[in-house]
Amino acid sequence: MAVMPVMPREGDWTVDDLDRLPEGDGLQYELFDGILVVSPAPVPRHAKAVTNLLLLLGRKFPQPGLQLYTAPLDWRPGRRRSLQPDVLIVADENVGEKNLTGSLVLAVEVLSASTRQKDLLLKRAVYQDEGVQSYWIVDPDEPSVLALELRDGVYYETGKAAGDEELVLTVPFPITIVPSALVTR
Repeated sequence: MAVMPVMPREGDWTVDDLDRLPEGDGLQYELFDGILVVSPAPVPRHAKAVTNLLLLLGRKFPQPGLQLYTAPLDWRPGRRRSLQPDVLIVADENVGEKNLTGSLVLAVEVLSASTRQKDLLLKRAVYQDEGVQSYWIVDPDEPSVLALELRDGVYYETGKAAGDEELVLTVPFPITIVPSALVTR
């Protein structure tokens, strides 16, 4: 049995350290400026929201040159950052053999009790800093969707809906989302 490092011997975590961690343990490993954050596997309500959003996006996804993915898949904008958005859209040229690089067109996080603060604060800051064009935050418990768009390096709210309200968005492409439909199908 191989011995896996729990912490690097010196300094911050890097993507190289992540590559040495075991796979398939059901945990999510993410790096925020060299700090490792480990989260448990999502609960069924979270997974249902991710699945339904992915299906909706897949039906509306019109743009050649872009790819639609779901977690777990590492997006590595740098050596000390590695995140796993629940749903994401990325340009073809940023798709590598093992992970994604470059800026994302869309990152979506579905909130859960164990990830709420990380998604609302840490990930929002990283996505903004890394130039992610659109960031959507889905709350399956409310249910609600908040859409943010990057303008001049800062996120601005472009739409918000709760329950049976329709959220009509045009960026990154035209789509209508009904938050309650993400958790009730």
